Amino acid sequence: MSIVSPTPAAPKVGFVSLGCPKALVDSEQILTQLRAEGYDTAKSYQGADLVIVNTCGFIDAAVQESLDAIGEALSENGRVIVTGCLGAKKDADGNDMIQTIHPKVLEVTGPHAVGEVMYAVHKHLPKPHAPFIDLVPAQGVKLTPKHYAYLKISEGCNHRCSFCIIPSMRGDLVSRQIADIMLEAENLFKAGVKELLVISQDTSAYGVDVKFRTGFWNGAPLKTHMTQLVGALGELAAQYGAWIRLHYVYPYPHVDQIIPLMAEGKILPYLDVPLQHAHPDVLKRMKRPASGEKNLDRIQAWRAMCPEITIRSTFIAGFPGETEAEFDYLLEFLKEAQIDRLGCFAYSPVDGATANALPDPVPEALREERRGRVMLLQEEISRKRLQAKVGKTLRVLLDQVDHNGGVGRSYSDAPEIDGVVYVKPPYEPHKKLIAGEFADVVITAADAHDLWGAA
Repeated sequence: MSIVSPTPAAPKVGFVSLGCPKALVDSEQILTQLRAEGYDTAKSYQGADLVIVNTCGFIDAAVQESLDAIGEALSENGRVIVTGCLGAKKDADGNDMIQTIHPKVLEVTGPHAVGEVMYAVHKHLPKPHAPFIDLVPAQGVKLTPKHYAYLKISEGCNHRCSFCIIPSMRGDLVSRQIADIMLEAENLFKAGVKELLVISQDTSAYGVDVKFRTGFWNGAPLKTHMTQLVGALGELAAQYGAWIRLHYVYPYPHVDQIIPLMAEGKILPYLDVPLQHAHPDVLKRMKRPASGEKNLDRIQAWRAMCPEITIRSTFIAGFPGETEAEFDYLLEFLKEAQIDRLGCFAYSPVDGATANALPDPVPEALREERRGRVMLLQEEISRKRLQAKVGKTLRVLLDQVDHNGGVGRSYSDAPEIDGVVYVKPPYEPHKKLIAGEFADVVITAADAHDLWGAA
């Protein structure tokens, strides 16, 4: 009689993911590699053999959140590997910030460092003897709901905005091969994803680093360029009845070529354009690659080509040296631009940013007051623009459903940052709301942020 030894339990890794969608994609790539090598994931600190914390280091609040998360993981588990943007930050003395504050962490790596993270995992938690590659789905491990996913097309950024330290942490622009992006998108659609959110640090610059070289997809040539990539993604999405949403799009002239695709329904008529300010002098101090006047002209041109387009943007109030006249200029720009979805942040000094050395810093109280004035104006603009949707029928992707109805998003609403559509249960018994599926909704009411309707 032979005795069969029981199969040892797979080592379990806990994971904490913080920061922006780009960091979330990094987390998904690490989790995918862990699964590919036979590791399991733990649902709690206590059930994990080791914990990975993917950090954010962009602004002070994010830094503190990351440091707190590391401290909690150390307290609850004790075996912690840190990765992400905060891993690349130094303290005032030039030492690694994380290891100075939390010396008990096992290893620290920077952002988009799957190889380095896996090396650290292998060092402190040896991988199983016989991994089962087929246990990993083709689309990889995702942290989003199964009906939408982020598609990262590049890493890093070539800009040197004075308020930002992302390039120092993530490096210069590195574009992914276009065939790899298309294959990932296809696998996600095959897995049931209904919405792909295209992200990067600068989506419009895709391919600049490789001089827009020609790649191939399904045997056909395809340039490593934003316009050709978006066109191909739109055609692929149409095969699956899915949405393509664009984020972090700088308003370069070639973006104009994308708008007809929106008007034709090939991709969502939605652009996330991080403008940050409108006054040319402030933009110059920010070292932004655009001027306020051209941005307004471009927005008006986009709306002429695609009247249904939704424009989202972010702005900074109280940037160093911002005068009352420059701030008033921003308010006038917003009144004329009528941006649909807008976020405004009071300027926050970030360690390592060159803007910290600019003269005439704006007092914190005034920064907050100006931010409040922007958001008050935006509430009025948003209320008016959403009210215009009442009576229309919108396609809504339902994120959740219960006995009270559903909550979803129209083409104007990116997950977690924009508004939502509250949907009443259908009156007809043959109709049913299904989470992760589309519904045609007649809009019956609106406020400054959200819509209400009936399927």
